Amino acid sequence: MIILGPSAEISNTELVRNLHMMEFPLTIKTTCYGAAISGEKEDVDEAIKRIRKLDPYNIFTKDRGFPPGDPRRCRAKRGGAREGFHQLEKEFELLDDVSKALKNPRKVKVKKAEKISPEEFKKIARECK
Repeated sequence: MIILGPSAEISNTELVRNLHMMEFPLTIKTTCYGAAISGEKEDVDEAIKRIRKLDPYNIFTKDRGFPPGDPRRCRAKRGGAREGFHQLEKEFELLDDVSKALKNPRKVKVKKAEKISPEEFKKIARECK
């Protein structure tokens, strides 16, 4: 799946048109979030590599478990939203922040969590009852 972030500089239509112009043997489907593509791994990877050059901080990808139109997951056959669509909606809400972080990378130090004793853990567990 190719997902356009909220601040993407290209539209779904432009995305799909550019994918078609690459002339890879891919199945390309326009979606509300960008496009779903399938084909040989090498062709998909190369298409993604090229398409990201159009807007490197606002074009994201995610593997999809089933090909477009698969009757096990196709909403046209099942009705309602495709399984995983609501997860994708939530992830989409974060993409602007991800885009900003990609444009302005900073070093971050993560403090390693300290271990607690078994007695401290038991105390916390009792307090949670």
